[in-house]
Order: sequence, then structure tokens, then C-alpha cells
Amino acid sequence: MHGIREVFHASFTDHAYPAHTHDAWTLLIVDSGAVRYELDHHEHGAVRSQVTLLPPHVPHDGRSALPTGFRKRVLYLESEVLGTGLIGATVDTPALADPLLRQRVHQLHEALLPRTEDLEAESRLALITERLRHHFSGGDTPTWRDPRLADRFRQLLDTRVPSNITLDEAAQLLHVAPTHLVRAFSQEYGMPPHRYLTGRRVDLARRYLLAGHPPAQVATMAGFYDQSHLTRHFSRMLGVSPGRYAR
Repeated sequence: MHGIREVFHASFTDHAYPAHTHDAWTLLIVDSGAVRYELDHHEHGAVRSQVTLLPPHVPHDGRSALPTGFRKRVLYLESEVLGTGLIGATVDTPALADPLLRQRVHQLHEALLPRTEDLEAESRLALITERLRHHFSGGDTPTWRDPRLADRFRQLLDTRVPSNITLDEAAQLLHVAPTHLVRAFSQEYGMPPHRYLTGRRVDLARRYLLAGHPPAQVATMAGFYDQSHLTRHFSRMLGVSPGRYAR
């Protein structure tokens, strides 16, 4: 996905990382245990309640702080996602005790796991990077009300129900920042754009199923990745599988 170079999940007990650098931002959450690491010659820790952001090109190491080891999930973000202006602030304070941010990072990992929820993953990444910027730049997270923009975005999504549209593409077409799109839409319609689009695709799938098309064909006709992708969302929204619904 654009903006994310690599996703890495790992559990370690004895392994210790030697000092090294990355040319990407390292966004880390710990699911169990604790990590000790040195960043730019200063000692730090990472625990489950925190989100850790390590800047590119700054040396760091890593090891378990407990004999039982640790389990972590990491996103390596392309350097341009956050730019270089936040490097100094993240060197000074790499760990953030922000429950909402941690929940959003967890949700992004969940969205990336099936590799079929591109718009959701892009939307979640946009909100994460916005919150990180405001944490490290000392500002407050803005809130936007823009009903006209939300309606234009909804109309754009309605024209692209069976086809994919990326958040960046939509932002370019509507001449606004991706995060502005996500916030304006969510505040106006009470749901994020990816959930709205999924609902429209389920509605389209229902019409195709009632017209007699088989579920495997309906999946691609309605814009889903494959039949299992259709079944997962269809069953979650309607409480019944596509095949049973058609019968």
C-alpha cells in the first residue's frame, strides 16, 4: 500500500537487535512484554500502552526488558509520509501514551491483514499520520465540518462502487488533503468512507444475487476482491451468506 513499505509482526525472547538505522519511519506497538532500546545514545522503553515512533536514519537497538520476551507489530512508513520536520521531536520523545492512537494503529494492522481493504487502510493511515504530526508539532488535532465536500466525496464513491478508488486519487480529484476527506465524510454521514462504500457494494451484490448470478460472479461484479471477501462483508451486514440469501 502507498505509504507503507513493510508490515512486520514478531515475537522474541532472547534476540537483541544491534545498533542499526532504517531509511523509513518505524511505527511500533507492543502486544505483550516490554522492550528496552537506545535511541541516539539515550535509553527508552516501549510497553503495551504506548505507541513508539522511531525516526529514519537515527541509530537504535532493541532487546526484551523481561525474561519472558515480547511480541510486537511494526509498520515501516515511507519517509515522505511524515517528512523530516518531526525527526528532532521524535528523537527526544519517541513514545506516546495515547490510547486512541494505539487503537488506530491496531485497526490499521487489522485492515492490512486480509489485503482486501485498501480504502479502509488508507483512511486509517491518514488519521494516524495526522495525529502523529499534531503530537510532535505541539498542535491540537483539527476537526472539520464540510458538508459540501462530504457530499461530493459521496457522489464520487457512488460512481465507483464496483471499481476501486484510492484515497489519494479521490483527494486529487477533489483538490483536498486525504485526511480532510476522511474527517469531512465521517462527520457528515456518521461512518468512515470505506464502510459506506462496503455497504453500497453489499446492496449491489444483493441485486445481482436476486437476478440469478452466482456468488463467485457477483463478488467481482459488485467490486469485492473475491467470493470470500464478499461473504465476509455480506454475512457481517445481513447475518446470512450470499448463497443462502439468494435461495
